[in-house]
Amino acid sequence: MSDKVKELNADDFAGAIASGTVLVDFWAPWCGPCKMQAPILDKVADKVGDQVVIAKVNVDESPAIAAQFGVRSIPTLILFKDGEKVKDFIGVQQEAALVEVLTA
Repeated sequence: MSDKVKELNADDFAGAIASGTVLVDFWAPWCGPCKMQAPILDKVADKVGDQVVIAKVNVDESPAIAAQFGVRSIPTLILFKDGEKVKDFIGVQQEAALVEVLTA
């Protein structure tokens, strides 16, 4: 995982999404598609720089957060703006599509 992608848990999740634009990847270490999504997120983080925070939540370690946002399959990516959920993506997402949404 890139040092540009933050790992979040129950202790810091609310504070991390409270302001600005944050893309959160809900994932698990045993999930094959999640492993495919990880390097794509690293590239997205490089492209969007400081405009958007890219973060990950391990659903095995933080099931309450996943339940709070109705995550039923992984990977699920949720885009937050100033603490509000504005869009979600289910399944592996391509770099170009994510960059387009995040920089629009």
